[in-house]
Amino acid sequence: MALRKVSTVSGTTTVAPLPPDATVLQSASYPTLPPPAPPEPPSDLDGLIASRRWEHSISERFSKLGSTQTRDNSFQPHHPLHRPVPPNSLTLSALLASGAHLGHAASRLRPAFLPYAYGTRAGVTIIDLDHTLPMLRRAANVVRAVAQNNGSILFVGTHETLRPAVIKAAQRMGRNGYQLSTRWKAGTLTNAREIFGEDLTREQNYVPDLVVLLNPLDNMVLIKECAHKHIPTIGIIDSNVDPRIVMYPIPANDDSVRTAELIVGMLSLAGKQGVQAMDAAGATQTAIIPEREREPPRDRSRRREDYE
Repeated sequence: MALRKVSTVSGTTTVAPLPPDATVLQSASYPTLPPPAPPEPPSDLDGLIASRRWEHSISERFSKLGSTQTRDNSFQPHHPLHRPVPPNSLTLSALLASGAHLGHAASRLRPAFLPYAYGTRAGVTIIDLDHTLPMLRRAANVVRAVAQNNGSILFVGTHETLRPAVIKAAQRMGRNGYQLSTRWKAGTLTNAREIFGEDLTREQNYVPDLVVLLNPLDNMVLIKECAHKHIPTIGIIDSNVDPRIVMYPIPANDDSVRTAELIVGMLSLAGKQGVQAMDAAGATQTAIIPEREREPPRDRSRRREDYE
């Protein structure tokens, strides 16, 4: 039979037997110590709801004592694809969490990339995100301005892992967004008449106003054709790429899918804002035009007689 120690007020110790069904924990100081009783689960639904509310209230109280980051304002890997970050809300911590600071091996560093390199660690080039953030916001302003002037924007990501990102970016922009997730056909811009036909190229505008490349090193033919046609380009430039190949470089990790989704989501959201601003301006002009049409037409015959 297991025994337990019982202390009294007078200081004497007595030994009392434990119930036969009690579980006993063996210890050096307390050879026979019973385990603590587990909390009883609520028997009804109201008790379960009350206990969960109590747990949430405790979590909210203690969350104010430590870091201010929560699930809503911190980086989540699955958020950039469906819920992109606005250009003004993007932070260095989000870029750092997505792995945008990781470059290639230090032996593959391009000399032209040195202004955007923070240093090396474990043989890997570390990208300076203090340069990435303002250059990314500048690219977002370019996308917004092009979309606001009814320009067409082409998002290019030829890797299989980048296909959902470019498709989602083009859908987010609507009629002004296009995507390319397969291999670029050489001569699409410079030799369009032979590929599409003279009638099609004459009736439709096949040249985009801006091209955003998520993997520019694999699309050098497209970059050369854009330079020949004077089309501005935006590209994610890693440490092994010359940043001068595109007009608006964004120094970041081009091998990370999370980084690509974060950047293209932000750029497409800026383009969506530009399209909305264009639609709002067009609606305002449409409301003003009927009032101008009511004015009587001017008689310009007198001006011609005076000059004659």
